[in-house]
Amino acid sequence: MVQEADVHLSVARNPRVPQQTAEVTVFANGTVIRAQERSENLYASIDLVANKLARQLRKYKERHNSHHIHNNKSTKSIPNEDTQNYFPSDSPLIEGKEPHLPSPGVRRKYFEMPPMSIEAARAQLDLIDHDFYLFREAEGSALRVIYKRNHGGYGVIQEKI
Repeated sequence: MVQEADVHLSVARNPRVPQQTAEVTVFANGTVIRAQERSENLYASIDLVANKLARQLRKYKERHNSHHIHNNKSTKSIPNEDTQNYFPSDSPLIEGKEPHLPSPGVRRKYFEMPPMSIEAARAQLDLIDHDFYLFREAEGSALRVIYKRNHGGYGVIQEKI
């Protein structure tokens, strides 16, 4: 299920606030699952992020399997032509782009953005451990942002037409 994992370990240089961070991003069947934990000990941070990631992967697997059973499909995930078009394995996202240093404080990220429903975007938001998720809506192909509201629930930001 997991195709690639990106792990970043960092140590804060501030002696007053010893913070050691473990951040893991996992790419599984076209889905991004992310977890980050901080503590005073790097090994503790790694253990915490591993536990969090295991819970998120289990949740993803349960949702994925229940979705296939609900639709009377087998539980084995077999990529079809559509998913292969959205997530080509042999063409990197940075192909044709020249590396350059961004201005301080600005970090650029490039992602494939296949069209998806608001429910699918909400599921992705739960998996990546962020406060918001940018996605391309399946109906009309407009860009939308779904976010977690402070008092529970979710909100969607869209352009005014």
